[in-house]
Amino acid sequence: QRNGRRYAAQDAMRLYNEVPELFPKSPLAGEAMYRSADIRWQIEKADVMSLPSAREQEPYLRKGMNEEYFKKVIKKFPGTKWAYLATFQLIDNKLCGDWQAQAKCPTKEAEIYEKYAAEYPQSPAVAQALFQAAYRWSALIEIYKSGEEAKKSDEAKGRAIADAEKAIAQAGQTDWGPRAKRLQYMVQQGIPTYGNGQ
Repeated sequence: QRNGRRYAAQDAMRLYNEVPELFPKSPLAGEAMYRSADIRWQIEKADVMSLPSAREQEPYLRKGMNEEYFKKVIKKFPGTKWAYLATFQLIDNKLCGDWQAQAKCPTKEAEIYEKYAAEYPQSPAVAQALFQAAYRWSALIEIYKSGEEAKKSDEAKGRAIADAEKAIAQAGQTDWGPRAKRLQYMVQQGIPTYGNGQ
């Protein structure tokens, strides 16, 4: 929207929202409803993340994005690509702001992403979810090392490599495959992925 027409996103959101209203039986109704909800979510997310509370460690300490519109997509178009993508976007409200170099948040987040990948194996966001889980496990390698917990660090390394491998297998033609390969390489070579300005 920076270089586009002012309020173009809001106009697109409104127009997408009208498709399922005017043409509820259209094969494009699910996608249109999802696109409208996604635009609304991204606008709201930019506002929420600009607040000081966005850096709070616990998700409940900050204002979350309104889940109503994605939940409507899930309810109206269950078992579709659009419902799976809406469910994936809702994970944002469960993420911590700042991990503060503690293991609790990245562990919880990795498990949330792994659970999503297990529950929605047909989702187009599976590779992304597995990459996000792998990244969090890779961050835990350094977090545990700094706390002198070598065994937990090794376990995190194993889980990071395993999730990255799964992401590569699921990625298809998306960029999540190359990103997962890079992450896997860094973990295998002992290159820190957290705490080094990344």
